[in-house]
Amino acid sequence: MIRKVLLLLIFACAAWLTVAAQEKHTLSGYVADENGEMLIGVYIIVLNTHYGTVTNTYGFYSITLPEGAYTFRYSFIGYGTKEFGINLVSNTEQNVTLAAETSAIGQVTITAERKDENIHDVTMSNVQLPARTIRKIPNLMGETDIIKSIQLLPGVQSSVEGSSGLYVRGGNADQNLILLDGATVYNPSHLFGFFSVFNGDAVKNVELFKGGIPAEYGGRLSSVLDVRMVEGNTQKIKGSAGIGMISSRLTLEGPIVKDKISFIFTGRRTYADLFLPFAKDTVARNSTIYFYDLNAKINYQINRNNRLFLSGYFGRDVNVFDDLFQMNFGNATGTLRWNHVYNGKLFSNLTLIFSDFSYNLGVPSGILSFKILSHIIDYGFHNDYTWYINPSNTMKFGLQATCHTIKPGTIKSSDPASILSTLHYPDNRAIETAFFASNEQKIGTWLTFLYGVRFSMFQNIGAATLYHYDEYHDVVDSTLVPAGNVFNTYTSLEPRFNLRIGLSEKSSVKLSYNRTAQYLHLASNSTATFPLDMWFMSSPNLKPQKADQAALGIFRNFRENSIEASVEVFYKRISNAIDFKDHARLAPQKYLEGELRIGSAYSYGAEILLQKQGGRLSGWLSYAYIRTFRKIPEINQGKAFPPPYDKPHNISLLINYEISDRFDAGLNWVYSTAIPVTVPTSGYYYDDVWVPVYSRRGGTRIPGTAYHRMDLSLNYYFRTFKMESSLNVSVYNVYNRHNAFAVYFREQDAEGSSQNITGTEAVKLYLFPIVPAITYNIKF
Repeated sequence: MIRKVLLLLIFACAAWLTVAAQEKHTLSGYVADENGEMLIGVYIIVLNTHYGTVTNTYGFYSITLPEGAYTFRYSFIGYGTKEFGINLVSNTEQNVTLAAETSAIGQVTITAERKDENIHDVTMSNVQLPARTIRKIPNLMGETDIIKSIQLLPGVQSSVEGSSGLYVRGGNADQNLILLDGATVYNPSHLFGFFSVFNGDAVKNVELFKGGIPAEYGGRLSSVLDVRMVEGNTQKIKGSAGIGMISSRLTLEGPIVKDKISFIFTGRRTYADLFLPFAKDTVARNSTIYFYDLNAKINYQINRNNRLFLSGYFGRDVNVFDDLFQMNFGNATGTLRWNHVYNGKLFSNLTLIFSDFSYNLGVPSGILSFKILSHIIDYGFHNDYTWYINPSNTMKFGLQATCHTIKPGTIKSSDPASILSTLHYPDNRAIETAFFASNEQKIGTWLTFLYGVRFSMFQNIGAATLYHYDEYHDVVDSTLVPAGNVFNTYTSLEPRFNLRIGLSEKSSVKLSYNRTAQYLHLASNSTATFPLDMWFMSSPNLKPQKADQAALGIFRNFRENSIEASVEVFYKRISNAIDFKDHARLAPQKYLEGELRIGSAYSYGAEILLQKQGGRLSGWLSYAYIRTFRKIPEINQGKAFPPPYDKPHNISLLINYEISDRFDAGLNWVYSTAIPVTVPTSGYYYDDVWVPVYSRRGGTRIPGTAYHRMDLSLNYYFRTFKMESSLNVSVYNVYNRHNAFAVYFREQDAEGSSQNITGTEAVKLYLFPIVPAITYNIKF
């Protein structure tokens, strides 16, 4: 018996040595569609083996195998599958073009991506949404909206009606890293949160990480929303346009040099202000209200190993109310990226990044005229690498550096007759750097690890005035820091870990853990994101917030993998959590740190997702139960309390149905628990003035303010003068639910007397009744 075992071991070792001694070669290349657009997330499977890989963010793939003959299958959502037989006897470059699957009238057919991706991929708590999927989701005024679409996913919440804020797994709105081609977007909304800044025609892919965040991302606690722009058609000039109820869009793309240099330009503008001159009210006639977005990108393929990308975004809201008030705000971003392939196994990416969010507001004329100007500006440098070591190991590593400048505000008069003087709040500067490394390691077909670490450093730089506070948060002294001096440094070691255990071909269990650190914070006193909310930095008086999150998930597929089911549970704890004292003053000021109160926060929950892909009927049903609490010693008597966005129960239903080649319909329905509010419970008179006494923070959920809404859409596809056209009819809030945008309290008088107050009553303010919309789209 022992002899047989020894012989088996000898034969196994000999076989292993034979395989190890085999010469290995690398197959690499890019995968694109027929227009030359690189495809993200294409699966390359080596048939009759357990080997495979996937294209990266730039459409590049690489796989190293022992010498021999193989059949490779390339597959991607919405595209036909291709197979190639290759005799791998040397390093080989194989660029592949996949054709979109279309209907009889040229519309792209949405089919499932690799049907078992959710089972075999090591990542969890993340979702990729192609732009084509997002365009089919019903939205307010018929506007394609990435942020509103993301809010339909389990674990992602909005705060109030129409808001573009994201609250992910109990995190605050400022704890989400939102990227557009790698550049940070500090304010992702238009029109005070009702629309997002992302024009759907300019977007290629959207990926959200709620947990298990890869090591290459950092700087925020809760999530990463990575938005990638279209690169432009390298084959022929094309365009598209859309006319809707609130805005119009135009897109042009094509080659500057065929197969070499391409461009894309998109623009969007609202035009409600064009009708204001016809208003009866004088103020309305002299007012201007609109927003616009401009996206542009150039893609230059220098040679087979080098590519350049230059992309930019500029968007702004303009609000002028006659001579009474004006407010403008917007984002500007720019990205210059160089992709370089050193060999078939090493891919590098060098990126220069610019981001600027600014606003100005004021009264344009008169003795009280003024203007406030504010900016947050980033200049960044990223250099990252992907090393395809072998089919079982893929390593990523790199370094990042960002120079942050926050200009809190310059207040100056905008009219010579103004009696107000100029006031400038000092700028704040810091450098944030990070080094990261991670490796995805596969052990057979049933076990995969993704482990890594990120080391981040944050340094405050002068010139600055450092204020010193006593135990009562009053300023007692200050220190002047010379220009260019580093006067404070924070560091953070952030481990990241994912584990996948395959139970069968149709099921797996996944585990993830990540630590994240955040050095920039947002001062806001509302539940809706607002453009005038102020960003501020960690400093000697304010430590960075840090979060630890662990998650466990079970994934199971049914009916030949066309139905995906998952259950995830998580727990997240935040140290150095920030809140503001009662009645805090959050306007631009030198002593903002004195308004802060520091403690801890935690959240936990479960997310259930049932998703149907492929076929005429697709969509998902999700349920999430999430609780969030803060515990600040100097707030709410030191007792834990829920923040304003704590909504335990959340349900989302999304259905898309292809009625025929010419018609498809969409429906979504959402429900969430009422938000917690702080209410007046009693009161007293002081000098004949009624002073209310309030409950503990977030101590009440007002009956009847639970949020629920249904939306419908219908798309009709046809041809106009041989051009693809579509007509979208949508209805927002179908059954006219009056969802609360805000709840305020007013005094109840006894028989109309202001001196006989009997109490207070809650008044609900709502915004949107039933809102129908129609949009005409055309491609040329």
